[in-house]
Amino acid sequence: MASSSPIFATALVMALVLASSATSHAARRLADTAPAAAPAAVVPGIPAVPKPPVPTVPAVPTVPTVTVPPVPKVPAATLPPMPAVPAVPAATLPPMPAVPTTVPNAALPPMPAVPKVTLPPMPAVPKVTLPPMPSIPSGVPVPFLAPPPSA
Repeated sequence: MASSSPIFATALVMALVLASSATSHAARRLADTAPAAAPAAVVPGIPAVPKPPVPTVPAVPTVPTVTVPPVPKVPAATLPPMPAVPAVPAATLPPMPAVPTTVPNAALPPMPAVPKVTLPPMPAVPKVTLPPMPSIPSGVPVPFLAPPPSA
């Protein structure tokens, strides 16, 4: 159970990073309404980039207004009276059987005998001699043996 806490913390951090990224809807709307950046300073020796012509957009035509006729009134309908629901006759139910408070002893068949199984002896494991561990020559830096840096 202790291992799920770091996983949950990692998932929570990832969700917060993704939620606060610049791809959110609000960030896009702010980017669309943000003021334009100041033009870059002119660098001597580099020619200025000409601005492309902006095409003219045709005007949107006006939409004519349409008058909708009023909705006709629905006449009130008279419905026949609701028929009376017949009464359900009272039924007599048989008495509930008594639940026994003690469980009767049940005779179980005897357990079958488990046969004795003899296993063959384990084979001997041969002794293996390993070559000696090579030593690290002096003067070679060993970073994993160095003491931790002081804070």
